[in-house]
Amino acid sequence: MHFSSLSLPLTALSLVTPSLAFPQLKLDQRVAQSNSSESRANAVKEAFVHAWDGYMQYAYPHDELHPISNGVGDSRNGWGASAVDALSTAVIMRNATIVNQILDHIATIDYSKTDDQVSLFETTIRYLGGMLSGYDLLKGPASDLVQDSDKVQALLDQSQNLADVLKFAFDTPSGVPYNNINITSHGNDGAATNGLAVTGTLVLEWTRLSDLTGDTEYAELSQRAENYLLNPSPKSAEPFDGLVGSHINITDGQFTDGLVSWNGGDDSFYEYLIKMYVYDPKRFSTYGDRWVKAAESSIKHLASHPSTRPDLTFLASYNEGQLGLSSQHLTCFDGGSFLLGGTVLDRDDFIQFGLDLVKGCHETYNQTLTGIGPESFGWDPKNVPSDQKELFERAGFYVSSGAYILRPEVIESFYYAWRITGQEIYREWVWNAFVAINKYCRTSSGFAGLTNVNAANGGSRYDNQESFLFAEVLKYVYLTFAPENEWQVQRGKGNKFVYNTEAHPVRVAAA
Repeated sequence: MHFSSLSLPLTALSLVTPSLAFPQLKLDQRVAQSNSSESRANAVKEAFVHAWDGYMQYAYPHDELHPISNGVGDSRNGWGASAVDALSTAVIMRNATIVNQILDHIATIDYSKTDDQVSLFETTIRYLGGMLSGYDLLKGPASDLVQDSDKVQALLDQSQNLADVLKFAFDTPSGVPYNNINITSHGNDGAATNGLAVTGTLVLEWTRLSDLTGDTEYAELSQRAENYLLNPSPKSAEPFDGLVGSHINITDGQFTDGLVSWNGGDDSFYEYLIKMYVYDPKRFSTYGDRWVKAAESSIKHLASHPSTRPDLTFLASYNEGQLGLSSQHLTCFDGGSFLLGGTVLDRDDFIQFGLDLVKGCHETYNQTLTGIGPESFGWDPKNVPSDQKELFERAGFYVSSGAYILRPEVIESFYYAWRITGQEIYREWVWNAFVAINKYCRTSSGFAGLTNVNAANGGSRYDNQESFLFAEVLKYVYLTFAPENEWQVQRGKGNKFVYNTEAHPVRVAAA
């Protein structure tokens, strides 16, 4: 069903106090809660359709809408990133009209043509992940949504076409790929190293492609590169058990540093370790073992508590004996990662630490003027800006970059906290974040980023709508209030799907 507009009561977009919780609900309260969940889910659908309609009117088939000027952007090679990234969310929302629009578009993409350099990482997580997810969903729990089976098959065919275009990136002496490549000349940017995350965040999508097509080449390419990360060398590249450096030499697969963090550039390597275990615990038991080591070492060596708010927990970085007391919005996926690992492995200590991280990231939202968290923040008492001393005393952090570019990670971890614990407080945190985004970022045609989340009205706005608004932000909010389904994150070992780092759910191998 296509929701062109929804008339919502004002109460549906009101802020809920973070202190509310519902440990014991009476029958009438449960009914009210159910109605509230439905109205909230519908509000998220309305926001999705609002952004989609603006994109289609002003920007399609380009990659992004510029939601203030109603101009266009092509930061992802001009293949229609917003459309492909929106597919799995549209399926989960059961919006057949939008799903069919996207399928029609995907069938026309020529992935062999672009005027720009291609990022192997970004193309894998957005395009390849988006198409594989759509295929798994439409061949599985949403098989009734599309009547034309050829449209669904085209998703897998185009996935293989894209991977065939990209796979030359792995043709290096070590098998560690170049990230920035020229698909026309089969050239690259000449980099000597590749990053931990961009090397270690390919294996889920490329392995899934092999499992679906029966062609093992794609899995072998990505897993060969991953093996250097699972068996790091030299020893200095692993200062703590399971925690590795940030850059790998493309020629020989050796790490070139021992800089450890869960921040951007490193983050999704750790994310995919536990997710590969969820995908297939038999084939990828080593990945799970490595994640456990990284998680235990992070608790022991990287957990950090601001001096003014010792009740909060963040993950520091580490380099040559020194801790870096700063973090990022990107890093706030970490709570969700610990929660997923904790429930799958039946480790209460990981679940509790994950909830501690979720609480810390919630404060980065709860303490700003907009109720939205900053791009980066710190808690080093020696580096507090003079104009943020009051914030540091009250909140336990100061803002390093106040930008918000529609990132999903905090909401993502709230969603995992809700699914793993069942505690209503985490749904209220998701709702509060959505209300704030809807209030400060919404334009007449979509959603724009903010320049300063801790300024009145978010400062000024960035004239860009990232495709991950569709793929991640609106999906995680919707899932929080949506009915139960097999694509929802499950407690314990019951997951039928696992989400890639762009929030595209792919079916686990054993399901």
